[in-house]
Amino acid sequence: MSATDLLGLATRARKVVTGTDSVIRALRAKTLHLVVLASDASDNTRKKIRDKSSFYETPVLETMTSEEMSHAIGKHDIKALGLTDPGFSKALVNQTRK
Repeated sequence: MSATDLLGLATRARKVVTGTDSVIRALRAKTLHLVVLASDASDNTRKKIRDKSSFYETPVLETMTSEEMSHAIGKHDIKALGLTDPGFSKALVNQTRK
């Protein structure tokens, strides 16, 4: 199963938080197990997400473009998303290591 397939499955299972502001709120609430940040996100967005993720000790994955992420979850122009399920998070990290 590809990384985009896993993101699509997690989305259908309602285990995904989308959008920069929503991801930051979820990080503050300590509900995320993994943050996926678009490799083509702006420098400002990347800094915000990386800093918050570092502070809340949440891993960040930056292997997908915004277009790939958006297509995987069926939304438009997604730069950041967070996974609330530890199983999907682990599977996505393992998938990207291959």
